[in-house]
Amino acid sequence: MTVLLELSGVHAAYGTTRVLHGIDFAMQENAITALLGANGAGKTTTLRAICGMVRTEGAIRFAGRAIHGRKTEDIARLGIAHVPDGRGTFLHLTTEENLRLGAYVRKDRAAVARDLERVYGYFPRLKERAHQQAGTLSGGEQQMLAVSRALMLAPKLMLLDEPSFGLAPLVVRELFGILRAINTDERVSMLLVEQNAAMALDLADRACVIETGRVVLSGAASDLMRDDAVRRSYLGY
Repeated sequence: MTVLLELSGVHAAYGTTRVLHGIDFAMQENAITALLGANGAGKTTTLRAICGMVRTEGAIRFAGRAIHGRKTEDIARLGIAHVPDGRGTFLHLTTEENLRLGAYVRKDRAAVARDLERVYGYFPRLKERAHQQAGTLSGGEQQMLAVSRALMLAPKLMLLDEPSFGLAPLVVRELFGILRAINTDERVSMLLVEQNAAMALDLADRACVIETGRVVLSGAASDLMRDDAVRRSYLGY
């Protein structure tokens, strides 16, 4: 399979505080890769490093192109969509206005209109609330909106940061089912940061475990899920 994203020797820091200490991993096209680890391990910083949102050293390649040092907007234009922790919803805009903002780098208005209807197909509740202020949506609906807004970029890769956070288990199962459908139907690759290790491994094809800013373990998600020692030592369930 073709490598879509590759990080090699990536270091990242906030001011003088180093968070990543030589991250190395690669993910394949059309795959879902879970990035697991304890709070503070460097998972969110890894996503920010890919997006050019934090000072980094090392090599990051996407679809064969070096993207280290590029502006965040330029990286988005290459096809990387980021669903941040906290969702990043524009609360005072309507649902549909939020979705259209997700397509801000796209020029083909007809294609954007078609994609809007396709997104509503995955998330029919958002269509029902198209003209409703986003701040009045439920937590689950806001998370669905955040995913949908990223999908409106027509990305090759979605970076998802804690999509299950604060959601009821039933809503999480629904959301993860839709993520699997998007991956299968749209051929969108996903890099998933998730505290719910069991749910993440059930969704993902492969997984990497980060500890204090380094990848300490990687492999097929099904293998990590079945390994009792790995689950007890790194995954907490």
